[in-house]
Amino acid sequence: MAESLTNQARPQTNATITVRIIKSFKFRTERSLVLHNVNLITTTVAQLKETAKQAVANEPGWKPYRNVSLNTLKLYTKAHGAKTSNLIINLDNDDWILDDNDKTLSDIGFENETEVSFFDRQEYEAFKLDPATKWDV
Repeated sequence: MAESLTNQARPQTNATITVRIIKSFKFRTERSLVLHNVNLITTTVAQLKETAKQAVANEPGWKPYRNVSLNTLKLYTKAHGAKTSNLIINLDNDDWILDDNDKTLSDIGFENETEVSFFDRQEYEAFKLDPATKWDV
């Protein structure tokens, strides 16, 4: 059995991507959507957003997330990369926000097992100003 890293184990035409759908930053409410068989070469940022929105709108178990405005993707981590200490989102590196909807995922540097966060940009900006979380409610 060949020993290869998981980000290199699958071709770019058949990757697995995790989309962290964030409902609330201050309550750390998120749920992961795992997408299999993603073609990183042809899939654009806009298509990834639409795929995630369709899953939230149509798949069972996502009802609490259906009223969230999902409009921004941001790289969270790549396989074998360092993770942030913030459990909900990477607050550093705002240049990791995927603003160009026409870019393909491979152009941005996505690999197999890349994780991205999907959230409301306005709530993200407010959370950055006051990154306090609420646990006792």
